[in-house]
Order: sequence, then structure tokens, then C-alpha cells
Amino acid sequence: MNYRTFTATLLASTLLAGSAMAQDVTLTIESWRNDDLSIWQDQIIPAFEASHPGIKLNFAPSAPAEYNAVLNSKLDAGSAGDLITCRPFDASLALYDGGKLADLTDLPGMANFSDVAKSGWSTDDGSATFCVPMASVIHGFIYNKDAFAELGLQEPKTVDEFFAVLDKIKEDGTYIPMAMGTNDQWEAATMGYQNIGPNYWKGEDGRTALIKGEQKLTDADWVAPFEQLARWKGYLGEGFEAQTYPDSQNLFTLGRAAIYPAGSWEISGFNGLADFEMGAFPPPVPNEGDECYISDHVDIAIGMNKATEHPEETRTFLDWVASPEFAKLYANALPGFFPLSNEAVELDDPLAQEFVSWRDECKSTIRSTYQILSRGTPNLENETWNASAQVIKGEESPQDAAARLQQGLESWYTPGQ
Repeated sequence: MNYRTFTATLLASTLLAGSAMAQDVTLTIESWRNDDLSIWQDQIIPAFEASHPGIKLNFAPSAPAEYNAVLNSKLDAGSAGDLITCRPFDASLALYDGGKLADLTDLPGMANFSDVAKSGWSTDDGSATFCVPMASVIHGFIYNKDAFAELGLQEPKTVDEFFAVLDKIKEDGTYIPMAMGTNDQWEAATMGYQNIGPNYWKGEDGRTALIKGEQKLTDADWVAPFEQLARWKGYLGEGFEAQTYPDSQNLFTLGRAAIYPAGSWEISGFNGLADFEMGAFPPPVPNEGDECYISDHVDIAIGMNKATEHPEETRTFLDWVASPEFAKLYANALPGFFPLSNEAVELDDPLAQEFVSWRDECKSTIRSTYQILSRGTPNLENETWNASAQVIKGEESPQDAAARLQQGLESWYTPGQ
């Protein structure tokens, strides 16, 4: 090889190497889940990078309480990451409407999700979706299997069976029947009203009818959950009115209460604290043979910064997030946060698998107050917290609570505005 040929070959190889290096793109992910950092670094990022050479990921979370403000500042300044972790409904919708999030409706992986799964990150009319759904949380009841075995109890299927179980626990006196307080209010609505309610208002049928103005909160199907909550008072133990959310968690994990009205996000924490085996059952149906519904509430998603300099690589990552591989990774790393894709994922944690199995038996819906109906003042979500707590304490009747909520909603919300 003469000098000229050697120089040309060396120059060509250098250019090729430079070209390869230029293709190596790093995508930054904005998130509020700073507790997930090790999961991303140790499991999710290595799995993606192994199958997608040339694309690197940098997971850069903010503190949860500061996330919205920090993210908005970065987006306005043009310094935000390529990928934006999305909270459900209005905060993310505002980013999309403001031109900060890209439309992902045509992303191939979106075919893996139902309209309910996408509802937290779609426009009100459902015509555009701007974040890929990652996970939901499911409501039901976690129980102490040792306590049930001691007392000869079976998982209740109907409301009558549910109260028969509570009566037996109360009569025995060893355990508080249910661990829930009303001091913090939100859990009375979230793990109370929104947990049992879908079986009465028929899930999505009732929720969408309420948004359209075809049903009212004073209708029988919306008052009925309050009527059941009013019956809970006698089973929550002494001093439940002053009992905080952490108090209730402790009562259950210390083995002092037999049943815990739950969100699936409790699973990881409870696994590390309870020294007894736990089981779970879905909200009992009003009557034997009734179709069952569960609150399978959309919780977290991820979208594309419309101003990203790497839209193709960002879409590649988002399509991977929509895949079964990501769903299995994420769900097993965070038991109690369930994949929203249509494809079934086998979970390693038995309690998490029990919760997610209800999707095969029951119809999924989301919390009734989260989409559209809490944009005004009074805020229906916050008012439902208070109403649920007041009903459980016996300080407001189910009918009066429902009438108050409906009046507040009507004061600012007219369907079809």
C-alpha cells in the first residue's frame, strides 16, 4: 500500500468512525418519580440500550412536589428533556394544548392500549393522544389471611357477604374489622367511594353519562355508594375520626386490623412490613350475579417534548415503552403499578397478580372525578373527599352529600360548554 492509498484509507475510516459517533444520541427523561431512579438505571435503561444501539438514556427526575413547576420552567426556557413523564389529565392536557407535548396518536404502539387506558392523556374528545400510558393503580380490599383462617372467613363476593364478614370479625373482637380513618379525608373518597362506586354506577357508562349531563350525582346509582359508606362507621374501630392515613397503614401491617380498603400502590410497602400472608378481593357487587367493575385508575405515562432535537429516536423509545417487554419490566420492578397495555403480563408478586387478575373478570374504569369534572370551583374531587368523610362519620346523610356535590358541580359545569 503506498502512502497516498494509506492516507485515503485512514481518512475514510476516521470519517466512518466520526459518523458512527455522531449517531449516538442521548435522550433525557424528565420525571417526578425520583424513587424510581435505581429501577431505571439498573433495569429499564440497560434493557433498552441493549436492543437499541446508538440511543442512550439519561433519567433525570425532580422532587415530586416541585416537578410541575420545574418542568414548566424548563419547557418555557427550552431546556427540558426529550421525554416528559406525564401526570394524568389536566396538567398534561395543558402542556399539550400549550404546544409543549407532541401528538403521538399515530405512534404504532398506541394500538396496544384501550380508550380507557389512554383517557388520562387524550384530548377531551379522544381524537388525540399525547403520552404513552405506563401504569395504573387498582382499588380493592387487602386482607390478613391469618385472621380470615382463624375466624373461618371466605372472601366476600356480594355486599351482603361483605357485611357478614365484617360482623363476624367485630363479634370475635380480636381484630378491628377495617383499618381506615377520616382525618385526612382523601382516603375516604379514594379507597372508599371510588373503590366501591363503579359497581353501582356501572363504571365507564356512568362516568361518561355524568360528564355528558345524562346522569346526576343525586341519581340512585351515585347515592348508593354513600349509603354503603354510611354503614362502614361501625367497623372502623374506636377513634377512627382522628385516625390518619399512616395510622391506618400501621394498624393493618401490625396485624391489628383484618381488612384494609386499598389502592394497589400499598403492595410494595406492605410486603416489607406485614409478617402475615396477605390476600385481596375486588369490591363486592351489590347482588349475586351482577357484573363487576373495578377502579383501574390511570396513573403515569410518558410523552415527547415537541421541541426535542431527536424526534425519531424519541419516538423509537416511546414505541418500546408501549411494548410487552417494557410492561413486564416496569410492573415487576414496581408491584402494584400495573401495565395498561392490552397484552397480559405475568407478575412475580402474588398479591399484585391477584389485583391485576380482576381485569379478566371485571370491567375497568377510572375515578369519576378526574376527567373534566374537577376543573372548576368548587373542585368535585376535593369536595368528594369531604363528603365521603362526613358520610362515614354520620355527620351528613348520603342524600345530602350527593345533593351538595351536584349543586357545586352545576354551579360551574354545563355539559357541552
